[in-house]
Amino acid sequence: MKRGIILLLNNIAIRFNKKDFEYDVYSLVKAFYPQAQITMFYEGEEEAEGEYGMFLLVAYGSQEICLAVERDGTEIFRQQVAVEYEKDRPETKNVLKRLVYGALCQVTGRTLPWGDLTGIRPTKIPMKLLEEGWKNTEIARYMRETYGVSNEKTALAITIANREKALLQDLDYENGYSLYVGIPFCPSICLYCSFGSHPLERWTKRVDEYLDTLCKELTFIREQMGARKLTTVYIGGGTPTTLEPEQLRRLLSHIQETFDFTWVKEYTVEAGRPDSITREKLQVMKEFPVTRISVNPQTMNQKTLDVIGRKHTVEDTVNIFHMARELEFDNINMDLIIGLPGEGKEEVAHTLQEVEKLHPDSLTIHSLALKRATRLNLFKDKYEEMSFENSKEIMEMTQQCAENMGMGPYYLYRQKNIAGNYENVGYAEVDKAGIYNILIMEEKQTILAAGAGASTKFVFEHGTRIERVENVKDVNNYILRIDEMLERKRVGIQKYLNG
Repeated sequence: MKRGIILLLNNIAIRFNKKDFEYDVYSLVKAFYPQAQITMFYEGEEEAEGEYGMFLLVAYGSQEICLAVERDGTEIFRQQVAVEYEKDRPETKNVLKRLVYGALCQVTGRTLPWGDLTGIRPTKIPMKLLEEGWKNTEIARYMRETYGVSNEKTALAITIANREKALLQDLDYENGYSLYVGIPFCPSICLYCSFGSHPLERWTKRVDEYLDTLCKELTFIREQMGARKLTTVYIGGGTPTTLEPEQLRRLLSHIQETFDFTWVKEYTVEAGRPDSITREKLQVMKEFPVTRISVNPQTMNQKTLDVIGRKHTVEDTVNIFHMARELEFDNINMDLIIGLPGEGKEEVAHTLQEVEKLHPDSLTIHSLALKRATRLNLFKDKYEEMSFENSKEIMEMTQQCAENMGMGPYYLYRQKNIAGNYENVGYAEVDKAGIYNILIMEEKQTILAAGAGASTKFVFEHGTRIERVENVKDVNNYILRIDEMLERKRVGIQKYLNG
């Protein structure tokens, strides 16, 4: 095989002597080289044609793991680590990840803020240790030594875990459940979006039919869950406010009439895109016990909004936010995305200044994640001259903005191919943290999900085992196959209730 250096290491190969832990190795390599094309193959297979800027060889033995790294045909790293491969697989994975991470740190001369952690829920680690009685200092040392997490991210994860623990301590989350209601329609599909959203203009005539099916599923969930207490309700999407006022009223009325709200702690409607929100729709929400909404600008730079396919203006965001305040919504979240095409430190600073003027009750900072299904990724050649910038400095700017508004971090998650290998963080004022967000990220409570593309998550054995029941993503198939999905859900619910 030819092994030449390619500009910016655009091609990297990984060879395993057998199939195991491929995703963990791939994720770490991708974190160091986000723009690279990575090819994986196995000993004995025909090797792919092409030149590679770097070549990793992973060999599993019964008592050890060996890793070698070659560049330009020259071995630049080799290390063998003892581990009881078959007896302790979790430890084997940790050893392997430390080995690969250490090699890539040596080869690149840099570290990653989250060390060798590749999962989307890093705060689950300190949360579990807190529940076991560990002290913050002990957890910090463990995260640094075991996973190579930076001091800053260690402090962030532990701070969030402590706040989550305090917020959940008075909540009987294990004996209750939460409800997610999915509205898969959007005014348009944003450049970076990988969700199963449907452009409203193509589906306008089917929305009522979709609501018929959705209401049928909601009724089924209530009947099956019986006396179990409902803790939170979250209506998301897509964009729930693509519904016309009467359609929105119909949905909220059905939820109100179907479910017992006696124990509900939070009721969120992700209003989301300013171009879909009207005074009449906000007034409809006020007719029901909705406690929390979102008005999501993503950026306050008009040029970027135009590039990413958002149809609203900066002025629309400001006007809708003030309208919501006038109607006495006192828990408003705003979402921002860091790393949007063409945005650097100055553009982010401008957005943060404008958001501070509005002073929402919570702020969610997303680091752009370029997934394969996004138009931005599919047509990246068109945007190759644009920067996709995120940095420690920019993330610190967002944290400072939240602090200026009296907010602290309360939940965190990560995604594949996330800009700068950073994270998404939710900040909130003292009494405005999103309970549903904590429950779904920490996987503390069963969440029943209704709608096209919705994923129900059953939590067993205090969160040590998770089972999912998925709905089909396509709206037409959801409508046609609803009985099939209800049966799937019935089996899952009965297993959960009897478990």
